[in-house]
Amino acid sequence: MTAPATGTATGPVPGTGIRLKAPAPGWAIEADVVVVGSGVAGLTAALRCAAAGRRTVVVTKARLDDGSTRWAQGGIAAAMGEGDTPEQHLDDTLVAGAGLCDEAAVRLLVTEGPDAVHRLIAAGARFDTTPGGDEIALAREGGHHRRRIAHAGGDATGAEISRALVEAVRAAGLRTIENALVLDLLTDEAGRTSGVTLHVMGEGQHDGVGAVHAPAVVLATGGMGQVFSATTNPAVSTGDGVALALRAGAEVSDLEFVQFHPTVLYLGPEAEGQQPLISEAVRGEGAHLVDADGVRFMVGQHELAELAPRDIVAKAILRRSLEQGVEHMYLDGRHFGAPMWESRFPTILAACRSHGIDPVTEPIPVAPAAHYASGGVRTDLHGRTTVPGLYACGEVACTGVHGANRLASNSLLEGLVFAERIAADIAAGGFAPRPADGPAPVAGGAPAAPRTTLPLLAPETRTAVQRIMTAGAGVLRSAESLARAAAELDRVHREATEAAAQEAGAPEAAQKAPEPGVEAWEATNLLCVARVLVAAARRREETRGCHWREDHPDRDDASWRRHFRITLDADRALTIRTTEDAGFPPALP
Repeated sequence: MTAPATGTATGPVPGTGIRLKAPAPGWAIEADVVVVGSGVAGLTAALRCAAAGRRTVVVTKARLDDGSTRWAQGGIAAAMGEGDTPEQHLDDTLVAGAGLCDEAAVRLLVTEGPDAVHRLIAAGARFDTTPGGDEIALAREGGHHRRRIAHAGGDATGAEISRALVEAVRAAGLRTIENALVLDLLTDEAGRTSGVTLHVMGEGQHDGVGAVHAPAVVLATGGMGQVFSATTNPAVSTGDGVALALRAGAEVSDLEFVQFHPTVLYLGPEAEGQQPLISEAVRGEGAHLVDADGVRFMVGQHELAELAPRDIVAKAILRRSLEQGVEHMYLDGRHFGAPMWESRFPTILAACRSHGIDPVTEPIPVAPAAHYASGGVRTDLHGRTTVPGLYACGEVACTGVHGANRLASNSLLEGLVFAERIAADIAAGGFAPRPADGPAPVAGGAPAAPRTTLPLLAPETRTAVQRIMTAGAGVLRSAESLARAAAELDRVHREATEAAAQEAGAPEAAQKAPEPGVEAWEATNLLCVARVLVAAARRREETRGCHWREDHPDRDDASWRRHFRITLDADRALTIRTTEDAGFPPALP
């Protein structure tokens, strides 16, 4: 899967038929819609599809409430406050996106957002209110010129949204399959989506590899933060949806724009896995970023100081750390006092204290960590991908809303708004179940394209991929670091390919190739998205948004105000095409 070909795409790319090595499905169920993922995007899409009379199945990798939504602290952004307007929200989003947002997508987000939030409230979500209790309490975060962030439980917004939606799904009686890793897309003989294969991890009614047959598949699988050593993402965020879509022939875009949250609790240079997030809302309420000498280094660097867009703050923290030869900066909120910490930020306070740090009496050590993928599976304004019948929403999708850098708290809103639009499109399309005597689904793309099996990685390779990506494609990138990362990822891929070839040609060497299983599938998905990310980052020879090239420190609109459209070919090579300007929506079949 090496980088390469260039040019401008003229139309959709057919499915390539690549699939993960896995046993054949041993069971199957039928549905009208299968939704993969149980965050705000997935559960909203599922509820809306079910309300439209579509038989809907929700598949999720762990429990219903174990996705990234539960970990969201700050809140959900929408122009609901006095004096605020969707136009102002749009302006802030476009500025943060650094010239690569699709304005039509952003306009949909900010205009449909307030009503979508009120529908979420009607579904049972309880947001914090003003002292009188008659209005939603609104906070301010980085990049926003107004207070427009609705929050719940102080700093537990995602947990409250997840609770409300999970309860609504259970009350509606939707069929759910928990503890299930989705493997590959199924298509019928015409090349149209007809469901997914999945592996249920020894829980519930089904076990092992099976299939859900449905003419519409909604990917809402979240992000890929686990491709780096330190991230705010939960352990389940291994890029499964993006990898599945690539193997099915879908386009992905903007994967080079990984947002590193500037204020993540620093736990030492060897810390790996999910790290505690210190929400942007803490700075929104007046906490200051200071260096080891207590100096507020953001003052004078941006008009919003600590509330500048996240890419600017993350870069400033890293620069000052390099200047002082230290690993982290500090976030000082001691002036809040104990009552405010306990009422407004109880989750963060507890997390810090569990690691021996008391924000009431001392500054919090912070450093950037991988947080959010602004890119993903490329969609139009209805969430449709370039594969017929396949939709994507939430962090797995690239709708054009975020551009080169997501504006704080737009992620929950994007999942909410575009999930509703997908459900409306599915309802309007009148998708019907596959007839009992209809063509059987096949794994991968259309049968006209060759179907190949992707060599699996050994589970322990996951750590190697993460360290390669952290060293070569983290906050600060260069031609040299990215080339080194690409070469090391190529080596990992080549070794897996050689092991698979040895197994096929010499059974006695079979122990060299890993057996199919959740850990091997996850590691393989991580390698897939890592190689796409690095290929795109190498091509983008400029600094824009959260893509920071030290060898190309300036933004270059003349050459790089465009997106990459990346597909995976049948021989596992990447094809990279470009679009001029915003370039959304994609050409659809």
